[in-house]
Amino acid sequence: MGFNRVFLFILVAVAIAGLLRFGGRPYPVRVPIESSSVFAVDSPDLSDRWVVSADRAKRLIEDGATLLDARPSKLSMPDRLGGAIAVRWQDFSQPNNPNRGKLIEDDRVLTEKLQAIGIFNDRPVVAIGDPVRGWGEEGRIVWMLRSLGHRQAVFVDGGGLALAQVDLSPIESPTPLGDFTIEHRGMWSIDRDALHQGLERDNWVVIDTREPREYAGETPYGETRGGHIPGAVHLYYKTLLTDEGKLLDRPSVRSLLLEKGITREDRAIAYCTGGVRSAWLTAVLADLGFEVKNYPGSMWEWSADRKLPIQL
Repeated sequence: MGFNRVFLFILVAVAIAGLLRFGGRPYPVRVPIESSSVFAVDSPDLSDRWVVSADRAKRLIEDGATLLDARPSKLSMPDRLGGAIAVRWQDFSQPNNPNRGKLIEDDRVLTEKLQAIGIFNDRPVVAIGDPVRGWGEEGRIVWMLRSLGHRQAVFVDGGGLALAQVDLSPIESPTPLGDFTIEHRGMWSIDRDALHQGLERDNWVVIDTREPREYAGETPYGETRGGHIPGAVHLYYKTLLTDEGKLLDRPSVRSLLLEKGITREDRAIAYCTGGVRSAWLTAVLADLGFEVKNYPGSMWEWSADRKLPIQL
C-alpha cells in the first residue's frame, strides 16, 4: 500500500472515530469572532469577556453558572427569571454618605455575603439588569466580582428581557453556599487621592458617565456640590445603548469613544454618582480591551471633600 493510501486510510479512520464519539455530529468548535452587528463576542474564555450575548448566557447557565438578577425589585417584577438570585449592589457597599459608592471594607463580611448568594471560585457568574430603566447595576456587580478576584463574571447584553427571550429553562435547585474567597485585584479601581494626583497626566482621560444635567451642575442624586471633576469628558453611558437596551455594535461604540477622545492608548477613569453607572462603563471598556478603572466613591465622595476641585 503506497504512502498516499495509508495516509487516506488514517484520515478516514479518524473521521469515523470522531463521528462515533460525537453521535454523528461535527464537534462545535467555537472561536472568538468579532461581529460587526453585535457587541458581545462569543469566546470560550471568559477571562477577557465582561459582556455576553443572551444565547451565550443561556449556555453558561445551563452548564451551571450562577445567575444573579441585579435589577431593582420595583423594576424586575413580575418577570423575575425563575431561579435567578436577586441581588442589590447596595448590599455590598458602605451604607452611609459620602461612602455609599465604596465597597464594604471588611473582607470577612463581603465573603459571607458573596458565598450566601452562591458565588464559587471556579463557577461563572452571569448578571442581568434593566439597561433601559436601570442604572447599570449589572455592570456594578460584575465590576465588584472582578475586583475581588472572580475571573468569570459577566453581564448579559440586553439584560433580563434579552435573556427571557432565549427560552432559558427554570433553575429549580436552591441556592447552594458558595466557596468564593476574596483576592483583591486593583487594576479596575482607583481611589479619590490617586485620581486627584493624576488629573494632570497626559495619558489619563477621565469620563463622567452621568446624565447631561448632572455634568452641568444639577444634583438630583444627593451630591454635596454640583459640577464635574475638572477636565472630565462627558459620555452618558446610555449613549452606547439602543432603544431596546442592547449595546451598539463594537465599531459604533469605538467610534463614539473616539469622538470623545477616548482611545486604547489612554488610561480611562470612569465615575458617576456612586460608582454604579461608571462600573457598567468600566465593564464595557474592559471587554473592548481598554485599560480602565472605576472610581467607586465618585461624586458622592468627591463633592463632599471641599478641598477637591469641581468644574461647572
